Amino acid sequence: MRSPHPALPALVLTGIVCTVLSVALLVLVAVEWAPLMSLDRSVADGLHSSAVVHPDVTQTNRVLTDWVWDPWAMRALVAVAVVWLLWRREWLLAIWAAVTSALGSLVLHSLKAAVDRDRPRWPDPLDSAYSAAWPSGHAMTAVVTFGILLWLLALRGADPRLRTAVLVVGVVSCVGVGFTRIYLGVHWASDVLGGWLLGAALVAVMALAYGRLVSSREGTPE
Repeated sequence: MRSPHPALPALVLTGIVCTVLSVALLVLVAVEWAPLMSLDRSVADGLHSSAVVHPDVTQTNRVLTDWVWDPWAMRALVAVAVVWLLWRREWLLAIWAAVTSALGSLVLHSLKAAVDRDRPRWPDPLDSAYSAAWPSGHAMTAVVTFGILLWLLALRGADPRLRTAVLVVGVVSCVGVGFTRIYLGVHWASDVLGGWLLGAALVAVMALAYGRLVSSREGTPE
């Protein structure tokens, strides 16, 4: 019988570390800790200066952020996985994947409303976004999406080559979309970092919860 929670120690450690770091970052953003604000501004100014003088690179970043790594494109990947699980009659796992993705959106928008951080403002803006800044929705949704996919592959004992391929695509996507949001001047670096940390914490906690649920239903040892 497959373990309902592969790599349990890693999940616990990931959940604890990412939760602690995301809470610490939230506090620093909320109190507008001067060193963090200064670092955010320095990174934003540097990348914005580059974006202004490299329109082709800027346009490429727009395409990537608005189409390839858009949150709805990420959620569509989860939807495909959910449909596949339903087709295989794996009801509990399908529900878990859908709930995890939906919970990510709920946590994201709740924190945006609570923190209500202003986005960077420019005399020559290169892109636009209208919700609050912290955390980055693109960054968090990408981590949640690929976290879900990698967990599903681990549970199903997928070919290591497939898991490695998805991991590589996931890392490139998560790092890449974070970069595009800062490069286009619509997020601070700490917004992106917050999205990454929160997404990883959420998937780790939900994976642990799934493992406990399956263990209790099947009577497998913890």
